[in-house]
Amino acid sequence: MTILTRMLVRGTVVLAAASHKLQALQMRLTAGEIKDGLEHFEPYGFTSHPLPGAEGIAAFLGGDRSHGIVLTVADRRYRLQALEAGEVALYTDEGDKVHLKRGRIIDIETDTLNIKATSAVNFDTPLITQTGQIVSDGDQLAAGISQVGHVHGGVLIGGGQTEPPAGGAP
Repeated sequence: MTILTRMLVRGTVVLAAASHKLQALQMRLTAGEIKDGLEHFEPYGFTSHPLPGAEGIAAFLGGDRSHGIVLTVADRRYRLQALEAGEVALYTDEGDKVHLKRGRIIDIETDTLNIKATSAVNFDTPLITQTGQIVSDGDQLAAGISQVGHVHGGVLIGGGQTEPPAGGAP
């Protein structure tokens, strides 16, 4: 067998181990060959834990089968297919997706979206609209007035109206 035919090999993921700085994959290559410890090279800033059965391309530099690297892994079982030219998406096998659509639209589809920030989440936009309930375990401020801690003057028994909230933040 020539060196060139031994350099690039197609295969399927058998197992992924995330315990290394570079993820190690076990792959079933062509002709049923099983290779352990293949380093999965991923683009900077992106990572995944491929499922068994995902397909990949392994490279063996110089044709040396003792150390291989996986250049890319794809999974046609879950790949999004309705993208327009130029669109980009991240997706999972459970159907979650972040889709960067034409017209500068970001479409996120998931059952629950959790955003965790250590100091703040800032929205710099002229308008926010939402549907459904807003649930909060804390206070909200509107024009410097606490929703939880504000007081009203002019409270009367009966059906009358109170005065607007007094003061600013508590």
